[in-house]
Amino acid sequence: MSNYQILAGAPHPLGATSSGSGCNFAVHCPNADAVELCLFDSMTEKQVAVITLPVKTGKIWHGFIDGLQAGQLYGYRLQGNNNASVGLVFDSQKLLIDPYAKVLNKALVWDAKKYQGDSQEMVSKAVVTEASSSLGAPSKPNTPLEQTILYEAHVKGLTQLHPDVPDEYKGKFLGVSQPAIIEHLKSLGVTAVQLMPVFAFMPEPFITNKGLTNYWGYNPVNYFCPDPRYVINDAIGEFKTMVHTLHQAGIEVILDVVFNHTAEGGIEGPTLSFKGFDNISCYLFERNDYGAIDYQKYVNNSGCGNSVNTAFPYVLKMVMDSLRYWFSDMGVDGFRFDLAASLGRDPYEFSSLAGFFRTIRQDPTLIGCKLIAEPWDIGYGGYRLGQFPSNWLECNDKYRDTVRAFWRGDKGHTSDFATRLFGSRDVFPKENRSISTSVNNITYHDGFTLQDLVSYAERHNEANLEQNRDGHGHNLSANYGVEGPTSNSKVMQLRERQKRNLFATLMLSQGTPHVLGGDELSRTQNGNNNAYCQDNEINWIHWDIDTTQQKFLRFCQAVIALRKSSSILSNLNFKDDHYSTGCNVEEIHWYRPDGERKLDGDWLDYNNQAFAVELKGPDNEYHEHWLLVFNTSEHDVRFHLPELNKEAAWKIMLDTRYDDWDKQPDVHIKHLYLQGAQSISVFKWSNSTN
Repeated sequence: MSNYQILAGAPHPLGATSSGSGCNFAVHCPNADAVELCLFDSMTEKQVAVITLPVKTGKIWHGFIDGLQAGQLYGYRLQGNNNASVGLVFDSQKLLIDPYAKVLNKALVWDAKKYQGDSQEMVSKAVVTEASSSLGAPSKPNTPLEQTILYEAHVKGLTQLHPDVPDEYKGKFLGVSQPAIIEHLKSLGVTAVQLMPVFAFMPEPFITNKGLTNYWGYNPVNYFCPDPRYVINDAIGEFKTMVHTLHQAGIEVILDVVFNHTAEGGIEGPTLSFKGFDNISCYLFERNDYGAIDYQKYVNNSGCGNSVNTAFPYVLKMVMDSLRYWFSDMGVDGFRFDLAASLGRDPYEFSSLAGFFRTIRQDPTLIGCKLIAEPWDIGYGGYRLGQFPSNWLECNDKYRDTVRAFWRGDKGHTSDFATRLFGSRDVFPKENRSISTSVNNITYHDGFTLQDLVSYAERHNEANLEQNRDGHGHNLSANYGVEGPTSNSKVMQLRERQKRNLFATLMLSQGTPHVLGGDELSRTQNGNNNAYCQDNEINWIHWDIDTTQQKFLRFCQAVIALRKSSSILSNLNFKDDHYSTGCNVEEIHWYRPDGERKLDGDWLDYNNQAFAVELKGPDNEYHEHWLLVFNTSEHDVRFHLPELNKEAAWKIMLDTRYDDWDKQPDVHIKHLYLQGAQSISVFKWSNSTN
């Protein structure tokens, strides 16, 4: 170590902070007896030096290494007590990843042989990075909530099979920024890409041992590092380039983040980072009948073996530092929080006034950040839909299940369907929550794709090697006569119509639409509704689509454009909703097929499967007047349309019975319309003399 001078350094900022003359290292580990900084050769990963950090200030060990430059590989070993019964699991044979590392040199892959004894060969090494730099303009799109349309995608799945993405960019951040991908997103009309986890992660040992992997990435080992799997050479630069390119196209970037658990699992899980530095503070533990903490029983609100204690000050700071880093330095526009109810546990019981919610709300850096909650976890009292603070959006499973059941033809859902259609105000009350609060989804990564939702009545997860026992069994799906692929033309036609019905409903619903990437291309997972471990063509988007699939893509593009063309269809603002000022709808009326207004008793009719709703805006230069007609029954229904003045008529804007958007009827209707079985029509007021 004669080339380096070791100085006291500073306790902040945490992590490795490079300067022109050297690098400051600081880590939180209050109970360690000593902290050893291990340096490695960048080519061979051979350990070349061990430096004991010289100073402890409070709970932080630190030191400044004069002359150490960016690019250096490093990790930590800690000396201390190893007694799991009191929560201390220090083990100097386990190389630890710096929780504040910004770059890792390789993807972390479980290897039981390499982990045993000294884990140095298995564990990824952190990389000392230069000070962050910005790519400059363009500014963030700052898309208003009411105009936001989410598109959920996986970095690899989106790009791996695209013929116009160069081979070296397939499956990488730079693949997402290729012109062909950008053009597809723009032509579809979505406004934000919601990327599945990009934080560095490690697939679970049990799935690795079966020869599979955690393709989705919901098993983090670090909250600051882009995962090396998606990187070619420069993790930070390539990620920023992706964000910059999407922003140039007017598309926001939302990250799916996992702060509820880590890859370290429970008592039998590996020691990779957090557990080795401060096990007691980073995780939650069960209490016995007398209230004493049992450090050998990790709370498992996540279902993944542990639960991160975000109520602890250091952990809360780390999570907030991570959010600020990705939002400010890396340039993203918002976050979707996996199992977000865990973040509201303070520390064991959920509260909408939890410290995490209060902290993020007052943070001036994150004031313009989009926040999306998956509003549950699997712990006690974990279902919290509608209970997040008003600045959050929430994924709405009630919407998903109701829309699926309604279009499958299940009776007794019409009233609930109407409620979901107009923003789920029973869950997100007017005046307290924006009408955009409900993140409406019919499909998500964890479940059937849209194509599979209308092609399979049961899950088919055999490829996951769990005897088809994994994945959700309550899918509210249908195969319409044949399980899986078929050449039966009638079955195929009905499936396509049901896809159009479901997608159109999504775009006609009040709230924030969520599109599962690939649904617009009729992507199938062959009936697998839990494809988390399939890093192959089951998950990757196929871009070589046939004529039927091309028609559906055009339909999706057209319906998104229809939503975006109207302030009423995308952001209904009632007079009595004082959450925001303004009003764009003067009247709303519900109709039976016979043209009479629906009464309370009509909503209670179990067999009622057809209705219409009229939306009339103010009489001004932007006058909008719409009629939406729904028929989920298996027979045609004759509708008496609301009467208009003599000069006006209803112009058909959409009818889902037609399989080709170019063949939509261009006609005006005055009084009667035969609504096809299992279909939607959208009419717009028109002066028939024009």
